[in-house]
Amino acid sequence: MTDTLARICARQPWLTLALWGVLGVVGLILINQLLGSATTTELSLTTEVEATTASGLLEDRLRGPEPVTEVVVVQAGSLTADDPAFRQKVETVFGAVLALAPDVVTTGRHFYQSNDESLLSADRRTAIIPLVLAGNLEEATDNVAELVHVVEGLNTADGFRVLTAGTASIAHESNELAQEDLEQGERFGIPIALVVLVVLFGAVVAALVPLALAGAAIVVSLGLTALIGQALDLIFFIELMIVMIGLAVGIDYSLIIISRFREEMDRGKDKIEATIRAGATAGRTVLFSGLTVVVALCGMLIVPASFFQSIGLGAIIVVLVALAATLTLLPAVLAILGSNVNRLSLPFLRRASATGDDEPAHGFWEVVTRAVVRFPIISVVAIGAPMLAAAYFYFEIDTGLNGVDVFPEGAQTRDAFFVLEEEFSFGLVTPAEIVIDGAINSPAVKEAIGNLEEAIANDARFTILRAEQLLSPDELAGLRAVGYQLLPSGLVVNPAGDLALLSVALPGEPSARPAVEALEDIRETYVPAAFAGVPAEVSVGGRSALTADIFGVVDTYTPIVFAFVLGVSFLILMLVFRSIVIPIKAIVMNLLSVGAAYGLLVLVFQKSGGILGFQHAESIDAWIPLFLFSILFGLSMDYHVFLLSRIRERYDETGDNAGAVAYGLRSTAGLITGAALIMVVVFGAFASGKTIINQQVGFGLAVAIFLDATLVRSVLVPASMELLGGRNWYLPSWLNWLPDLRIEAEETPPAEADAS
Repeated sequence: MTDTLARICARQPWLTLALWGVLGVVGLILINQLLGSATTTELSLTTEVEATTASGLLEDRLRGPEPVTEVVVVQAGSLTADDPAFRQKVETVFGAVLALAPDVVTTGRHFYQSNDESLLSADRRTAIIPLVLAGNLEEATDNVAELVHVVEGLNTADGFRVLTAGTASIAHESNELAQEDLEQGERFGIPIALVVLVVLFGAVVAALVPLALAGAAIVVSLGLTALIGQALDLIFFIELMIVMIGLAVGIDYSLIIISRFREEMDRGKDKIEATIRAGATAGRTVLFSGLTVVVALCGMLIVPASFFQSIGLGAIIVVLVALAATLTLLPAVLAILGSNVNRLSLPFLRRASATGDDEPAHGFWEVVTRAVVRFPIISVVAIGAPMLAAAYFYFEIDTGLNGVDVFPEGAQTRDAFFVLEEEFSFGLVTPAEIVIDGAINSPAVKEAIGNLEEAIANDARFTILRAEQLLSPDELAGLRAVGYQLLPSGLVVNPAGDLALLSVALPGEPSARPAVEALEDIRETYVPAAFAGVPAEVSVGGRSALTADIFGVVDTYTPIVFAFVLGVSFLILMLVFRSIVIPIKAIVMNLLSVGAAYGLLVLVFQKSGGILGFQHAESIDAWIPLFLFSILFGLSMDYHVFLLSRIRERYDETGDNAGAVAYGLRSTAGLITGAALIMVVVFGAFASGKTIINQQVGFGLAVAIFLDATLVRSVLVPASMELLGGRNWYLPSWLNWLPDLRIEAEETPPAEADAS
């Protein structure tokens, strides 16, 4: 298949280029027209959970669609609410933000309208202006930029501080920070990757081709995402995922093909023959590697959460497009370039990169090879022990969802969060919503509600919110006019009297562990105790409740994803190498790489603050371990198969296990290390971003790839193979019926193949 594709594209290069040019133009048009509307910042689950049950009840039978709220903060340095200047500032701010009605803001209120003391801090130096934004969350997120701009204009050096925070403004600023990280990752990652490629190839033209191919794959992938996003809910992080993974695999796959093409050219083949040969050999390795990555990433699609499915889908799309470009566009480019791929050569680097597979090196990797083969036990212990020690810290991991409280310093929603949390409660912005479904006015239900309110009120972590704290006077009057009961305790009862809402402010950032644990206490302790034997159903919703449900889904599906990825990896490797020992070792080695990466994540982000320039975090985002596991298992299979296929090839020829191991390591270590270095550079560039999520993802991927390609593939794998000897290739006789798949094509000259 791969040699056929290479032959067709090499013999029709300009047509192939034209087709990819059309795809690129279409991709750019789709990106410009549709990508903005294809993604969302709203987390969702595709399975029914308690939070979605509560939200559905409220929408159908109490308030309609959930309003998008925002809180503007006005804080004075020395004045209080009793000073005329303070009042003037609050009314000025209120007038400016209400001037955005009706497109951005629908309603709002402030202290001087109702003398509601809940709108002032205890020292009366901070006032809040609750707002309701127009439209749903997506529309509010698009429009809130105008509100943010107005607030920033009012935050002048006049002795007052004006800030705003809410679901929409936090999502808006999160998008901006992600875009800045994306641009920084490209700005730093691409030039450094180019330098590495120039060193590896010894020629500027050869180094530019992989970058161009990766760029084409990213553009087409983003265009496809823009289309798919019109039908599916895709999280905005998918764009960063496509660019990051696209650069890594696009360059990686091209590196393998171009290296083989240049080898064939050096052996005297013309450019068409060399292109076809590269497609028939390295192309098969790339195809197998890419499909293995895709299969591993399919584990992400099992999890019924939009975030997991979005990032999994984005990675799958860009890997498939990068594969298509590598197997079609790249042969066309190489057929056009021919020997010009070596243009702008740097002579010293060109000579260093020209060592063929059959020429024993006399440098670093030859020394490593001899040491590993001669002292396999020492090699295993010297490398395995530190990695196991690093992996130990995984057992101290705290997972959560990092939110606005870990935004970079200077982010205005972060500043607003800390002011609200210190002077009021950030739970005003995203309260927990306790929904009681039953005959609300019946004695039993009334008593249960009273018991629940008393238990919550006695817990210092919680504050029951009254309707007056959440709604404007006009909204309150409108609800009373149509029959809603607004009780002094804070309970809101619908006109039918069969559904009630109790809003509770939780401590801290709504997605952080303290808020989630407090929410779980309401669900698991207070509600069951109050409503035991009572004819009513109680469900708890809100942002913290949805986060808790996401944690539950992750805990449930993590072993399923692990079993899927490990099982599929075992089957694939068993079929390729006709051995049960090889896949078992591969799984153990991959788990060691991932475990060490997990442990280093904990050490760098949780156990320390500011080390290597990274931000301290109380938790690792709950989705990151599962994501790292899926993608690293796929990516590491590339190097594993590339190394083992060379070892197996030489072992089949000679029957000498030690010699085959030495040959395989010597002939692939340089390319494996170079390809891995490209990925480390790309992922490391994104890890240098401002947001904690990009730092954790980039660092985790970079560290795991580095460990996997250097210590594991170049030391542990060959050392363990040397120890086991011929037992590496053990396959029980009752499995002899399995097909014999081969990755590397036989080294048959094209002329002989045609004659045959």
